[in-house]
Amino acid sequence: MLNRRKFLLRSVAFPSFLLLKGCSKPPSSQAQWDGTAYRKQERSQVAILAAKSYDLPLEEIIRQGINLFELNVQGKTVVLKPNLVEYDPAGAINTHPSVIAATISVFRRMGAREVIVAESSGLRRDTEYLLTASGLYTTLKDLNTRYVDLDYDEVRAIKAASTFTGFPRFMLPETVLNADLLVTMPKLKTHHWAGVTLSLKNMFGVMPGAIYGWPKNILHMAGIDNSIVDINSTLPIPQFAIVDGILGMEGDGPIQGTPKLAGVLIFGNDPVAVDATAARLMHIDPRKIPYLQHASQFLGNTEWERIEQVGERLDAYQKDFQVIPQFQHLKTLSG
Repeated sequence: MLNRRKFLLRSVAFPSFLLLKGCSKPPSSQAQWDGTAYRKQERSQVAILAAKSYDLPLEEIIRQGINLFELNVQGKTVVLKPNLVEYDPAGAINTHPSVIAATISVFRRMGAREVIVAESSGLRRDTEYLLTASGLYTTLKDLNTRYVDLDYDEVRAIKAASTFTGFPRFMLPETVLNADLLVTMPKLKTHHWAGVTLSLKNMFGVMPGAIYGWPKNILHMAGIDNSIVDINSTLPIPQFAIVDGILGMEGDGPIQGTPKLAGVLIFGNDPVAVDATAARLMHIDPRKIPYLQHASQFLGNTEWERIEQVGERLDAYQKDFQVIPQFQHLKTLSG
């Protein structure tokens, strides 16, 4: 374990080591994963629940969604990882504070020992500014909830569980590693490099910028799809996903796109299956997204027949999310 002082001292040297290891970008045919990384189930369940506005009683909707998966958080530590990227006057970039607030309240009512909100900076290094500008600071203060800036959290070296990047290990924050349940809470958005940014891509934000750069430059250079898979395979704690799809983003996401009302929250304990379902809701074929192709081999399910859809019908809430021209091929749904 590194304390903060050692963490900052090492943050200059460690990235160049990672960069040398990560330049090779191994193709999927050569990538491997160890036995601890294999977590694909025979079948996965994903819930879509209607939520047309942030002004609704979201706590009840989120309680219903979580209860479908019989999560036991009694006496446990729950870490919520929202998507907090950039100042967002339209409300389409960041996970909405109302969704975060409702989730905090639900897990507390379920008996969680502590609920923590944790994130690292994306484009801006000024996390305090983003917390204030997004409205999340006021929310967390009102709910007396601890926020951890993962950019400067203590870290621990964890052996990489898969080899898509070629990195031998990842430096992961102690707050994340010490969680009993890690809840990824992304926005429903398209992405100008990855096609879509959902539960798996949201885990980029657990990686400390003081080591991996802003905005995670080393991970991008190792291949964004490769990094998404390796980060998620290496995270050792159980994950749960709640996608804020009330207001999403289409086009040139994750920050320069157009707000798109979808009116849903999406839940699941298989983030791969959640992302596949969310992609289909956007009229995007998940099997054509490289990181979901890789992840479906060992982390979770993307196939229609392996995902049990509960709650609202997918086709009742599908929206035609526009993508930038280079991802137009994702728009042909074939199953």
